[in-house]
Parts: sequence; structure tokens; C-alpha cells
Amino acid sequence: QVQLVESGGGLVQVGGSLRLSCAASGRTFSTYAMGWFRQAPGKEREFVAAINWSGHSTNYADSVKGRFTISRDNAKNTVYLQMNSLKPEDTAVYYCAAGAHSDNISAFPDVYRYWGQGTQVSVSS
Repeated sequence: QVQLVESGGGLVQVGGSLRLSCAASGRTFSTYAMGWFRQAPGKEREFVAAINWSGHSTNYADSVKGRFTISRDNAKNTVYLQMNSLKPEDTAVYYCAAGAHSDNISAFPDVYRYWGQGTQVSVSS
């Protein structure tokens, strides 16, 4: 069992930056691939980024490539999402998720077993 708690969301102006953190409980964090997803009002949950267990492989949605960076610190049981050059369309609730397989950095939500409660990111124009 893994429990995930996101933090770092907030209100930021267009072009600004935020860093989201996701703290995981349990000693098996380093065995999970981790992902970030987001859901805007009235829209389906969408993939943002994913990272494998070692941090050496990553996957990004086209909409965030070059602006967002996912990373992890297995010693701290934490995964991060650095978000730069934020746009109004980045406004959403951001969720972190832990995958069942250490190297599966899929964009499909179904491969992720555990989910956090989410943190709100709002970008004002």
C-alpha cells in the first residue's frame, strides 16, 4: 500500500513557475514508476509526465514538453514536477500516481495503482 500526498499548488501569473511535490509513504517507493496527471473543470483527467523507478527514463505530454520537468528523490520518497512558463490552460487539479511496474511510464491512467488527492494549480492571465 502506498499513500501519496501532493503539495505546492497555488495561484500564479502567466509565465510564472511552480514546483509540485508528491510525498509517498512506505519503503517500496523506489520500486514504482510515478506519474503526474491533471484534470481541468469539465474535462477528463489527462497525462502530464511520468518517470521510471530510477529517474533515468521520463515521458511527457506534448503540451508540457520543454516547460515541465519531472524528477524524483528515492531517498526522500518524493517525486517533483517543476512547471515553468505556465499558461492559463495549465489550470487544473494535479494528481500524482504510483504505477504497478517500475519501468512502465505509460500515459494511460489505468496502469497506475495508487493516487493522491490532488493539488490545485491556477494560472491567471
